[in-house]
Amino acid sequence: MNVNALHGLGVFVLLFMPGQVFASEPDFARETRLAEEIVDVILDGDAEWLEADGREFLGIYTVADESRAAVIILHGRGFHPDWADTVNPLRVGLVEHGYSTLSLQMPVLEKDAKYYDYAPIFQYAHARIEAGIRFLSDNGHKKVVLLAHSCGVHMAMDWIRARGDQTIYAFIGLGMGATDYKQPMKQAFPLDSMRVPILDLFGSQEYPAVIRMAPLRKSMIANMGHVNSRQLVLPEADHYFTDQGDALVDAVADWLGRLE
Repeated sequence: MNVNALHGLGVFVLLFMPGQVFASEPDFARETRLAEEIVDVILDGDAEWLEADGREFLGIYTVADESRAAVIILHGRGFHPDWADTVNPLRVGLVEHGYSTLSLQMPVLEKDAKYYDYAPIFQYAHARIEAGIRFLSDNGHKKVVLLAHSCGVHMAMDWIRARGDQTIYAFIGLGMGATDYKQPMKQAFPLDSMRVPILDLFGSQEYPAVIRMAPLRKSMIANMGHVNSRQLVLPEADHYFTDQGDALVDAVADWLGRLE
């Protein structure tokens, strides 16, 4: 019986590779705990329970007056949709610039899981991204931007590789290409095959792998030929944009404004 068939029967599967054990599905219990920790203390926006693959997952929807577009936000590895660094500043700050936001709970594993542990569960992000797009469409948003940070970028790129980018208006990647020591990316990002404008944004204090691969990403973005695509470096920012929330929001909002 293949893995997909086992998933359909609700069986937990381990995929074995030399020296590594990969869980074949996210840690749904941990996702529940994360939601319980944050849902009652959300100060801006509303908790929305969306459905993907027959399970509910948390989204936080924050509406802008006279919304110019809606931005789906995908957090980094092991975090949640109201994470204090990167995610909360964006999901709240972009609203002040006229962009509604929907921050989604992405698949997580145990706290010490690495990039290679996560790779087998990237596929679980597909249905969540599509659920987010449907939710925003049902709420009247015609322009949906997909914004992803760190491991969220890997998940977004896996979805685009499988499904294409025809249902989104633009893509924003923050800290693109971050992995772990001696764990190079399994597949190149499909940047040069995308049709929507792309913003590749990272900090000057980024992880070495993100900076090292920046010229290749820039070349791929140039090859796709969209005049509004850009690669930008945020001075003084690290991978998590620690204490740089306002500058991050301003950079993203400025780029989005140039698309109109």
